[in-house]
Amino acid sequence: MRSVARTALALVAAAQAEIGIWGVIAPHGFFTTFPGFGRHWVAPLGAFNEHLVRDYAAAELGFAVLLACAAIWFERRLVVVAGAAFLVATLPHFAYHLTTTGHLSAADNTASLGLFVLELMVVVWAMVAVSRQPEGRFDVATETG
Repeated sequence: MRSVARTALALVAAAQAEIGIWGVIAPHGFFTTFPGFGRHWVAPLGAFNEHLVRDYAAAELGFAVLLACAAIWFERRLVVVAGAAFLVATLPHFAYHLTTTGHLSAADNTASLGLFVLELMVVVWAMVAVSRQPEGRFDVATETG
């Protein structure tokens, strides 16, 4: 179970990295085409602001690094702190999207909100999984469950 939690946490980190890299390298492209595949979840919400897109993207990169380190070392304190930081930042973002649904189709709202819920659940699950291990460093070689 711990290996699955670590892998899931790494996938959340990868998602944050994708958003962060895209937004830093091509903020206008991110704004107009996120999440891709013909969907547009950011542009319908208002005017483009390069500064805000770059700031958001840079923060996502920071979360990517923090969550990736938590997945790699899977130490209780690191996972709990990384998870708490992610939750504190993501819950208000989720609440905004939960209460601002008029700009997107029902399918896009469902996908967007569903992905938020999935990421939040994965991070909470990793926090619970790591809290069940003995204090100290978790070593992949000694994993039993």
